[in-house]
Amino acid sequence: GCSRTNKYYEKRMPAKDAVVKKAIEEVIGSSRKGRTKVIKLVQKKYPELGDSKIRRVYENEGFSLSKKLRRRIKDNPANPISIPLKANQEWAMDFMSDALESGRRIRTLNIIDHFNRQCKGIEVDFNLPARRVIEIVERAIERYGKPLRIRTDNGPEFRSKRFQLWMDDNHIEWSRIQKGKPQQNAIIERFNKTYREDVLDANLFYSIEQANEVSQKWVDDYNHERPHQSLNYQTPMAYAA
Repeated sequence: GCSRTNKYYEKRMPAKDAVVKKAIEEVIGSSRKGRTKVIKLVQKKYPELGDSKIRRVYENEGFSLSKKLRRRIKDNPANPISIPLKANQEWAMDFMSDALESGRRIRTLNIIDHFNRQCKGIEVDFNLPARRVIEIVERAIERYGKPLRIRTDNGPEFRSKRFQLWMDDNHIEWSRIQKGKPQQNAIIERFNKTYREDVLDANLFYSIEQANEVSQKWVDDYNHERPHQSLNYQTPMAYAA
């Protein structure tokens, strides 16, 4: 049978490790230091101590820094698209990225109305944080009226406290899609494909101003001149009339 002593035996720290532990405590003091830095500092004072011995004592005696866990985004239930029966029931927003001729990265924020596929705006800039997103949406609301819902993915700009507080203050529902389910935002994904083919891939931009000017001309054509198969080959503005 198994000896009771074996069952309750706790391995003690070897006496020789006590010296290493004390050395680690000396260099750490009251600050937080990672393993590599601790090894270097201990060896500076005690050159005879090897890496592996310091590392073993550092880990076994609980000196390791706790790893910061990434905050997981809680997934939401499935959110399939339903086509509204009138304008401003649900808008969709999404970001795209491209680059100027110089190689500097640019971003676009695209907004459309699910009812008639009308583009409510495209803004191009180097950075589009939550503050800018709010400004762009407010301009669109001033021109077209306020939507009941805005459908987006789980991007950090949309999850930010600033944007969420603005949505609450304006009584706009956040209709967010599930992670990894871009098909739940399929209408604006299809719009993005057309915009990329017609504008981003078809032009070489030298400035933000040029990119915005070309995009605005394209939006006007898209809304007023371009027939859409999903709208029975009508333009967005004709369909809404």
